[in-house]
Parts: sequence; structure tokens; C-alpha cells
Amino acid sequence: MKQKVTRGKPNPGTNKVTKTLKLPLLSLNSVKAKEFSRFEALNTRLANRILALSDEQKRSLSSKDFSDLELGSSWVNQTIRNVQTSEKTKTFKSLPLETNNQNWSLHKVGDTWSVSFNLIRGTRNRVPVNVHASSHVQILEKILNGEAKAGSLKLWRSRKGTWHVCISVTWDVPVTDNANNRWVGCDRGQNIPLVAATPDGPIIFYQARKIRHIRRVYAARRAMLQKLGKTRAVKKLENKEARIVKHINHCLSKDLVALAVRCNAGIRLEDLTGIRNAPQRRSAKSDAGLNRDTWPFYQLESFIKYKAAISGVLIQKVPAAYTTQACNPCGALNKRKKHSYVCTRCGHKAHADGNASQNVRDAETGRFCLLVLKAPEGGCYDGALNEVRDEIGNNLVPRTRTTKSA
Repeated sequence: MKQKVTRGKPNPGTNKVTKTLKLPLLSLNSVKAKEFSRFEALNTRLANRILALSDEQKRSLSSKDFSDLELGSSWVNQTIRNVQTSEKTKTFKSLPLETNNQNWSLHKVGDTWSVSFNLIRGTRNRVPVNVHASSHVQILEKILNGEAKAGSLKLWRSRKGTWHVCISVTWDVPVTDNANNRWVGCDRGQNIPLVAATPDGPIIFYQARKIRHIRRVYAARRAMLQKLGKTRAVKKLENKEARIVKHINHCLSKDLVALAVRCNAGIRLEDLTGIRNAPQRRSAKSDAGLNRDTWPFYQLESFIKYKAAISGVLIQKVPAAYTTQACNPCGALNKRKKHSYVCTRCGHKAHADGNASQNVRDAETGRFCLLVLKAPEGGCYDGALNEVRDEIGNNLVPRTRTTKSA
């Protein structure tokens, strides 16, 4: 189930965070399960009826127009709104039941959580359902204490047949100003999806071999199925691949935000806007494991942002120019050789992505952004051709080098 965060500033120094909790139902008997399935099918037929109407007729609809249905009016009104916003949908195979926050309530007896709601039109009897709170106990407590605002509720059935209630919750999270000026620099790439440079020095690498392997294996399977004309199987494989990669990005973003919380620091990310427009070699384009067009840069960034907002971690984006080429200690420009980075000026040796993450972390020093490249009058110099910043005064100081012999 999707989890999203919308940012706002209802109060100074706070972020408005919205999250959807997916809570599995416990001890659901077969009678209630069959009723939920029947009402879901009824709701799907209702959605298709609405979908067949014209736009003018849709705008004037209300639950009174479907008084023949036994489904509650709040559920019917929410279905009308959902269909009106689904402009490109031609037909619904299955549309989950959804209602607003006025038609359900949350209860707690001891350590047991339950949700009750009206499902049948014209009755006040509620259907109590026990839920497994899992790791969302703190958020559920905020709903009962009035610290969080409950939104809509959706009855959703998984592929395995397990029923869940999906609850939308909104609350305020304090914004950290990061007065200590500590940052975790993050470099994202294809060889290694995420490299984090901590403010205290250690660099953490998150490998991507599994993602590249998944891309290549599923691309070969889809090619084989496409030759056989199995279009539905191809689509099924695409969805499965997307779910696996999405799970990996969730794990990466969760570990990164937890690292920033432990380090009491903010997170700095490269601004990769327009990264897909950058040219790439034909060999990389044809390789599913290296093709940049299928790499989920933005998805990972969005996961990091909303998890950081929930944890109160500050996010800052910096320009991506020269982060890979610049030497972190002296600021000289050099070319990387695969994973190896060697500075021809100061001799600094490091992993190329690790050096880039340090540059992102130290973006405020300007070493890799405010470079002054000048051609010398006396000929070419050995090493990198740019001025550097000294370690004490942070002033631009030209380094002298031996000129090449003719």
C-alpha cells in the first residue's frame, strides 16, 4: 500500500505529515470475510455504472441516486468521488470500499486495538474489527489523544486474501534547524545505489548487485514471453519487478534515515533533476542492469524525503556538478576510473562514489562548486588545472607546479 507525505506549515516550525497505515485484520471469521467480498463486488459494479455516465451526470450524482443499494451512503459518496477523479480508467476490475473519517472510529481495550464502522445503509450497528497494531502503535495513540487527525478508511484485500484496513493519518512533526551543522552526504548511482558519508568520517556503502541481477533476469524473461505473445504474463512480471525494487528502496531509505537520526544530522542529496536526459553509451542502454532509464532515482529520493519528514530529519539538496570529479581534500578536478579515484595534485586515493558522497556532505565549503579553471601563460602544468582552497583561511591559493619540458 502506498505511503505518502504532504508537506505544509500549519504552525511555525512544523511539517504536516500524512501517512497511510495498513493494518491487517485479526481473527476475521468467514461470515465477515464473505460479506466484505460481497460488498466490494457491489462497490465495483457501482463504480462501473457511474463510469458509463456522462461528465455532466457524474457531477450531479449523490448517494440518493443509488438508494436501491444496501451499501451505506458515506461509502457510496466516496465511490462517486473516486470515480470522478479516475479520468483515464475505462473499467474497474476491483474497487476497494472507502469511507470518510466520519463513518469509522478507533478503539483500544487493554492492548487490543479495534476499528468499527457502518457498512449497511439505514443501520446504526457497527462492525467491530480487531487489528494488529504492529509498529504503528505510536501513531494510533496520537489519534486517540487528539494529536493526529484521522482521514479516510479503506477496506483492502491482498493477493493472498488477507483483509486490511488502510487508515490515513495526518499530524505535525517539528522541523529541525540542524544548528550543529552536521550532515550525512548521499551519492546515488547505478553501480552503487546509495553511498552515505557520515559527519564523523566513516562512509557506508549500500550495494546494488541484487538490483542489477533482478533487472537482467526479468528483462530476459519478458523478452522470452513477448516472443510467445504472453502479454499478460509480461505485465505480471513487470509489476513483480517493480515491487521488488520498491521494497529495496524502502529498505535503503529506512536505513539512511536511521543513520541520520543516530548521527544527529541532516541529509544532503544531489539534485539529479534531468538525469535521464544525460547521454549514455549504447552498450549501457541495451543492458537492463545498467540502463539509466529504468533506474529508480526519484523513487528512492521520495522515500528518503517522507521518512525523514516523519523522523524530523532535515533534507537539503545541493547541485550535482563536479561532485564525482572533484577531490574532497583539495578540490582539484580529476577523472575517475571505474570505482577508483586518484587525485593528481595531492595524491588523495579513495573510492569514487565515497569521494562524491564526501563532496555532497561538505557542499558548503564550495570546493567542488566554485572552481576557477585557468590556462597558465607559461604552458601546461602537471596534474589538475585549477586553484584550490587552503585548509586554514579557506582562501583561493594557486599551487605552483613544475612545467613540462619541451
